[in-house]
Amino acid sequence: MAKQILNTGAKGFGPYSTAVWAGELLFVSGQIPFDKNENKLILNNIEQATHQVMINIRGVLEKADLSWNNVVKASIFLTDMNDFEAVNAIYQTYFDSRQAPARECVQVAALPKGVSIEISVIASK
Repeated sequence: MAKQILNTGAKGFGPYSTAVWAGELLFVSGQIPFDKNENKLILNNIEQATHQVMINIRGVLEKADLSWNNVVKASIFLTDMNDFEAVNAIYQTYFDSRQAPARECVQVAALPKGVSIEISVIASK
């Protein structure tokens, strides 16, 4: 199965693709709370940061003609597990609770650019 790069036009912070098709699956690289309209990272408010990450993911999904209903797996990385409740409250607003994807949420020592949250997803056509 050949991979196909989804060209989102987004500039990453390293040598990776924003999203890659492998057959019917779209693998979306971890999204951090970067607001491209303001050209800045959201670093001091976990609620705003979480919304921005979800906005960024939605943009990639839409570029692939997919929606939240196509997401089958999500991985959440936090630098502070004390943020779990706030992140979870926002995250769940993006999904129908009866069709929420499989997911894990882990605490990590650090994330790129000093952000407090990063989320990656896998979606299916």
